[in-house]
Amino acid sequence: MAPPRLYLDWNATAPLHPAAREAIMRAIDVFGNPNSVHGEGRAARAAIEGARRQVAALAGTEPGNVVFTSGATEAANLVLTPDFRMGRTPLRLGHLYFSAIEHPAMREGGRFAKEKMTEIPVTEAGTVDLDALATLLDTHDKAAGLPMVAIMLVNNETGIVQPVKAAAKIVHAHGGLFVVDAVQAAGRIALDIDRLGADFIIVSSHKIGGPKGAGALIARGEALMPRPLIQGGGQERGHRSGTQNSLALIGFGAAAEVAANELETRNAAIGALRQRLEAGMRQAAADVIIHGEGGERVANTIFFTLPGLKAETGQIAFDLEGVALSAGSACSSGRLGESHVLTAMGRDAKLGALRISLGFSTTEEDIDRAIAAFAKIACRRRSAGEAA
Repeated sequence: MAPPRLYLDWNATAPLHPAAREAIMRAIDVFGNPNSVHGEGRAARAAIEGARRQVAALAGTEPGNVVFTSGATEAANLVLTPDFRMGRTPLRLGHLYFSAIEHPAMREGGRFAKEKMTEIPVTEAGTVDLDALATLLDTHDKAAGLPMVAIMLVNNETGIVQPVKAAAKIVHAHGGLFVVDAVQAAGRIALDIDRLGADFIIVSSHKIGGPKGAGALIARGEALMPRPLIQGGGQERGHRSGTQNSLALIGFGAAAEVAANELETRNAAIGALRQRLEAGMRQAAADVIIHGEGGERVANTIFFTLPGLKAETGQIAFDLEGVALSAGSACSSGRLGESHVLTAMGRDAKLGALRISLGFSTTEEDIDRAIAAFAKIACRRRSAGEAA
């Protein structure tokens, strides 16, 4: 009998954490509409507000600053808009600046017109170019509105941690608003919206072991908020209409609490597993290129190139060995293509790259299986090259 498949694509989505599953099952009969005033509705609302407190704690903020959405993509489309309100006063954003390595949900620019969007270059090390950011903001047309800057905290392909604290100082010195995509950072590095200097951060449930279909836009305070994306009954304090998905949010909250509580111990263990895996990969193929290895990365991510092996060919080869990994972002309906992240870093994107990402249930035995599969594929690559 074939061994069970090995899942190493946690940056795409995490399996449902047992704590999230248990929380959902306990709440399965909490069926009331959370916006109703009767007992059933109040029970559902209490459960959602409990989840809001758990997600707020993950981000180091107050529950009132958390707006629940259907996911990170909706949160991005909510916050990336020229139209804000500071209390009751309209506030206009004139231009969106985003880093060249952003997730497509941010690169599309939300409700900004394309001509009101500018890409910020990154360095060869894969971090946003702070000098370029400062130069762009120096020349920003303030008469058209304030600048908005969007920079991810952790890149979803390379795992490289971005200098968001330094970027925040530059943005705020120019009177701008700063949005941080923290989807890949949540549960992997400590989140504190004030310390990061962000005005808004975005998190996603299914990346941390919660169910799909839930996410959050988290603000530094309640006074400054974007114009609603979804109009209707005024749920989420008027910021996002529509009856809340109680079960998904309850699972999201449980996963957020575990991610916050187990942050240090979990990442120490995962970091040791990544070191073991990278050592095995280098032993099997000395020419393997691990992108971003010289800088600060989150503990769980390896983005690598095997020269001579196309990304799509490598992904299929690993899949046939029973190993699930990816060829970068799992955000384009399964389409494979050149990595815009490698292109932004000045690398030859045609080389292709594969991403291994680990999670809370990854074991040493899993790592050894991954090394064995990698060695087999690397050997076949050499054999094919010699035959040619």
